[in-house]
Amino acid sequence: MIKRLAIITLIAIILGILAYNSRFYYASLPMESVSKKEVLQSIDESSEPIVKIANEDGYDWFITRMEQGKGAENMKQLLKEQGWEFEYQEGGGYFFKKSDQSLIVTTQMWTGEYVLVKVPEGWES
Repeated sequence: MIKRLAIITLIAIILGILAYNSRFYYASLPMESVSKKEVLQSIDESSEPIVKIANEDGYDWFITRMEQGKGAENMKQLLKEQGWEFEYQEGGGYFFKKSDQSLIVTTQMWTGEYVLVKVPEGWES
């Protein structure tokens, strides 16, 4: 009986460790080229408030922390550094202007702590 209980406990511990490392409990990502673990590792290891995590289907994807509502401010600052001027927001869409160009950036909450930012390619030019 004790031997069986020890084996079950060991299996439960191993499964718990595997589940934690895979981050299965986080929502799925809207991009397929990067894993949840890689995304979390990139933001945790960076000193920057917003980090590029992927380029997929014509969009650059970023992640930022939602520290006291600063997720949108981090994104606005990144675009401001490239000359984009924030105009207005509608829901998760942020509208920017630069000379005669316009840019729509969308955001979505990934977890309670992180926000994903989707920016069309060419925004850096």
